[in-house]
Amino acid sequence: MSARILVVDDVEINVKLLGAKLASEYFDVLTASSGAGALRVCEAELPDLVLLDVMMPEMDGFEVCRRLKADPRTADIPVVMVTALSDAADRLRGLEAGADDFLTKPVNDIALFARVRSLVRLKRMMEEWRLREEVCGRFAALPDDYAGAAEMASPARIMLLEESRLAATRITDALAPLTSDMVHVTTVKEATEKLDSTIELVIASMGGGGDGDPLRLVSHSRASEQTRQVPILLVAEESDLPRLAKGLDLGANDYLLRPIDRNELIARVRTQIRRKRLHDRLRENYHRSLSLALTDPLTGLYNRRYLAAHLDGMMTRADESGVGPALLLFDIDRFKQVNDTYGHLAGDEVLCEIASRALHDVRSFDLVARYGGEEFLVVMPETNLQVALVVAERLRLSIAERPFAVSGTTTMLPVTVSVGVSTTLSPDDTPTELLRRADEALYAAKNNGRNRVLSWPVADSVKASRYLGMALP
Repeated sequence: MSARILVVDDVEINVKLLGAKLASEYFDVLTASSGAGALRVCEAELPDLVLLDVMMPEMDGFEVCRRLKADPRTADIPVVMVTALSDAADRLRGLEAGADDFLTKPVNDIALFARVRSLVRLKRMMEEWRLREEVCGRFAALPDDYAGAAEMASPARIMLLEESRLAATRITDALAPLTSDMVHVTTVKEATEKLDSTIELVIASMGGGGDGDPLRLVSHSRASEQTRQVPILLVAEESDLPRLAKGLDLGANDYLLRPIDRNELIARVRTQIRRKRLHDRLRENYHRSLSLALTDPLTGLYNRRYLAAHLDGMMTRADESGVGPALLLFDIDRFKQVNDTYGHLAGDEVLCEIASRALHDVRSFDLVARYGGEEFLVVMPETNLQVALVVAERLRLSIAERPFAVSGTTTMLPVTVSVGVSTTLSPDDTPTELLRRADEALYAAKNNGRNRVLSWPVADSVKASRYLGMALP
């Protein structure tokens, strides 16, 4: 995994040493010798990660970190503090300034590369979700109340894998303000069975998982779609650094070394929960904006944009299977009279009820879309003409035989539809041709008396009526 790493230190030899280590692992290295210089490089280059010395003149690393995290353009750049200070209070101060991690001089190579790769992977994942959200937002704006609340607004559900009851009690007591439910397990098997998407963080001790290796839990969680995004915080002895590096490569998010400092534990847990909730919000925003972009807001059916992509895929599969889709294009008869007589609210109610009946009366695997105005389209995969006509007639009768209740009147409103049916004729058929034939059959049905189903090809006299502007008796 290549990435651009900014190394910031006022001591030149430290910059060269870290730079050489990173370059040997094929990272691109940027450098700065002061806090102000680091801010300028971040603003201009937007590196993938910053290795930031704490003790610098004029502007120390804590202040640089605070400024980076306060700027929306650089807030997502991971910052790792590199310092000779090993006091827990200094680590806590750095985490509270927004630092993503801490490395103590002299820097251990295993810890360095494990941290860098883990944080770069996290940054790129977040960038991908933000990009998806931005792209979908161009098609459909999210509501104002969907911008997202504070990521630590409520307590979290946490799983703790810890064989020692005493250690588990201490961790549980320390995290009491942050958790609504601490699921304590003592074996990897039990953790695997109980881990699900409602867990917002897993804290796993490397000291033992009863009957198995805790790294198996990491591997299992990352292999499952349901738990892939659940953050994992490993707890280990300093002698476990090589296995910790393996855990981070497998997908663990962070680690703590014993003896555990209470405040550092709280800070790291809070950071992981905040990231998890931010990720969930970005993903939810993406799916919601995608839904808004591809569905009709009134009826909830897919819209024309989605229909085009779906039909293209159907026609491609038709080339492979030899049996293509059929289309039912139907239109509400004399819909303008409904709007003119009862108002547009009543017209909207009719459209929604039409959509509901269509979904009920076509087959479960058929796709129903609002094609535009009072026109709807049903895409029926791998369907011949005889089956398509049966479904079309069933849909027509479902609408015609049960009058509609609308606002503003106690009268049940009779509504009918005209349906045009077309089927795939050859592997060379295109969506445009299939739609054209369905449209021709629909207009023939309307010009031939409405409230009926016609399929393509239609009789010459019926076809001619569309182009002559006549309605046949």
